[in-house]
Amino acid sequence: MDAASGGQQTKQSKTRVIRGGRLIDGNGGPVTKDPVIVIEGKRIKAIGAKGELKEPEGAEVIDAGKYTLMPGMLDCHLHLAAFNCSTFNNYRVSIWEVTPQLQMMYMLFHAQMCLEMGFTTLRDLGRATSRGPFVFEACAVRDAINAGIHVGPRLQVCGRPIITGSHLDLTLPRAAARNFDLTFTADGPWALRGLAREHLRAGADLLKTSVSGGGGTADEEPDVRNMTLEELEAIVDEGHAFHKPTAAHCFTAESHKMCVRAKVDTIEHMVFHDKESVAMIRDSGIPVTPTLSHRTDHAIEVRAKIGTPQNILVKMKKIQPYTFETFKVMHQAGIKIAMGTDLGPEPEIGTNAKEIGLYVNLGMSPMEAIQTATKNAAEALWLGKDLGTIETGKLADILAIDGDPSRDITVLAVKDNIKMVMKEGEPWVDKLSAQHRCVIQCELGSWKIIDNA
Repeated sequence: MDAASGGQQTKQSKTRVIRGGRLIDGNGGPVTKDPVIVIEGKRIKAIGAKGELKEPEGAEVIDAGKYTLMPGMLDCHLHLAAFNCSTFNNYRVSIWEVTPQLQMMYMLFHAQMCLEMGFTTLRDLGRATSRGPFVFEACAVRDAINAGIHVGPRLQVCGRPIITGSHLDLTLPRAAARNFDLTFTADGPWALRGLAREHLRAGADLLKTSVSGGGGTADEEPDVRNMTLEELEAIVDEGHAFHKPTAAHCFTAESHKMCVRAKVDTIEHMVFHDKESVAMIRDSGIPVTPTLSHRTDHAIEVRAKIGTPQNILVKMKKIQPYTFETFKVMHQAGIKIAMGTDLGPEPEIGTNAKEIGLYVNLGMSPMEAIQTATKNAAEALWLGKDLGTIETGKLADILAIDGDPSRDITVLAVKDNIKMVMKEGEPWVDKLSAQHRCVIQCELGSWKIIDNA
């Protein structure tokens, strides 16, 4: 069983044929017209043009002739178990009054909302909780989807970051107890190795750590150093010993340089930079996830509305212009960019595709932006062999989109435009046929928004 399919047991192989109006294959080449894709079971068997590719007799035909076919998208950085402005109105209630068990339900619900918007793979990078590290719970949601108990996107989960008493620890109030079944923080290379092993034993798909400060903590500045190079190297080495990648939260040029020297697998965030850090990242080939959705005026306004402390709002506004400038510099330098939103408290869950719209606004072509959420993202998550492009032999994660995102990237952020979402050959979202299949049964906004009551 392949890792990308999550080890799911498959039903008897079914042959399907998708007829489209246009094809964006994820490799960056020109859009092709009138594509035909043959799918056998979970994988793509053949790709051709209408009238040229012989369609298998007896195959189920999916007619998407008006629409653009493209790979399922991937978001490399989000926090599915976090309170989100779509489901919570109160910052402190979400930290203190939500149980891990309820967080599991929201994690699944948030994941399903992303699937309905065309995201077939998500990398969840952890959630602080006043009741524990949320490792076993996150792994349980992933495993339930893999087992077919619940419908959802493919998940990679870290559970809880491997950290010192730093940025991703300080997202919890200082008064919150830290006496948990799994250790929360550690200091020194060997203690951090032990913490990494605990989380890997609990089922984590990857390790996440924090090398610098951040914008979401009240008691820390973004430019502080969170660990030494020796400590970071120990975490990365331990992950690689288990064939697991490490993602590193970084805001500063110095932390970026540490990541290159330690051979981390992905760098999370673009905030500050210098010429040396940009050159080192470019030459290393390490992908960077920008997380620009978390830096917009809208994100800051949402944070204010839900009661985020004022000093955090001030920091978010202060780092905003540096983030957008660093994106331009890194893109122009040729650094590999893998789409990541940092969706958590904001912006609204399911609006992931607005992230790549920001990339276009800052100088990317629409096709380059699409690649950040398809080919580049799959390669960043070590899933490039199976996902990210529409090619023979790969898993059939395929979208049908009303409109041409290679000309207008914004069509990907409109729910009505997502006409089909296929994951591993199965159309879980299907607005093309009379059955009008979807994952979430309740109408948008019909659920209770949790506040003080």
